[in-house]
Amino acid sequence: MGTSKFEIADYLDSKEMIAEYLNAALEEGDNDDIINAIGHIAKAIGMTKIAQETGMSRPSLYKSLSEGAKPQFSTIMKILKAIGGQIQVNPKTV
Repeated sequence: MGTSKFEIADYLDSKEMIAEYLNAALEEGDNDDIINAIGHIAKAIGMTKIAQETGMSRPSLYKSLSEGAKPQFSTIMKILKAIGGQIQVNPKTV
């Protein structure tokens, strides 16, 4: 019996799950972790849909969210908007 590769995108099936996953990456991860999380979310929603909503080509979207990529902040903001997310700043608790 073979095993299948774990794909987090398969479990990002609600807005709440997506928000929780992205918030965890923002809180605990580094830049690469956050870009990876955004990529997983984009895959879960559908890269074609995200590409259409951002005005980016699919290859450009994949390149921006690939391992080791350093996308511009404006690109990240376009993608966040397309996946239904937003950035919110809250005071840090001690």
